[in-house]
Amino acid sequence: MVGAGTDGTKTPGRGGPAIVLVRPQLAVNVGMAARAMANFGLSDLRLVAPKNGWPRTDEHRDAAEAAAAGALHILNGARLFHTVEAAVADLTAVYATTARERGQGKPVLAPDAAMAAWAGPIAAGEARGILFGPERTGLDNDEVAVADAVVTFPVDGAYGSLNLAQAVLLVGYEWRKHAGGTALPFGAVERSPPATRDAVLSFFDYLEGELEAAGFFRPDGKQPVMRRNLRNIFHRIGMSEQDVRTLRGAMVRLVEGPRRRGGRDAD
Repeated sequence: MVGAGTDGTKTPGRGGPAIVLVRPQLAVNVGMAARAMANFGLSDLRLVAPKNGWPRTDEHRDAAEAAAAGALHILNGARLFHTVEAAVADLTAVYATTARERGQGKPVLAPDAAMAAWAGPIAAGEARGILFGPERTGLDNDEVAVADAVVTFPVDGAYGSLNLAQAVLLVGYEWRKHAGGTALPFGAVERSPPATRDAVLSFFDYLEGELEAAGFFRPDGKQPVMRRNLRNIFHRIGMSEQDVRTLRGAMVRLVEGPRRRGGRDAD
């Protein structure tokens, strides 16, 4: 399954910190984590002692691939390790994600600060990685002890448990932001240039003339204020040429009634 925002003509991003999933229990979460990585240009997925091994087979593999939603290059490129130590052996720095205070005296960082600190070193060629624990229990204390610092999320204290892939997504977003990937994939399309002042004033003259004929500006003493208020409503819109044409056309139809077609009212 490929998502609507997937563009197969573009080369997937590569780089960023390694994402190390420690003892993941559900194949579908591994797939979802791969998708989250692909969203933000991460490519190095490492699995430590996943439950029931890896790659999974049969329906478990199908579920992982479906959850990856096209990020199969990451899923298929995942590397398997038996221990955390082996998974991080080539890294120069490691962070551990956790929702609980561990009493280990390590620096505690939010994901934005963590990725801001790593953007420069990784761009310079350093290999760094982030540990994510199993879905039910999270990392154990010995696994946290391997890390240089702890990353935690500013969640509601009453419900601090994040889905594994959600945690990867949040870190991936912050990584891309601090690595310079802040450009949005598209912007608003200007389909019509701004209306000229002449066109806007002509529309006002027509509209106000018809409203006056219909008895809208009553009492007479309030007419100047009512006109200004009405004009300011349209000024706040910032009308385009198309806006003015559409609004004027709508007013004409309201004033003149339905167009005639073959001698009968238009449907």
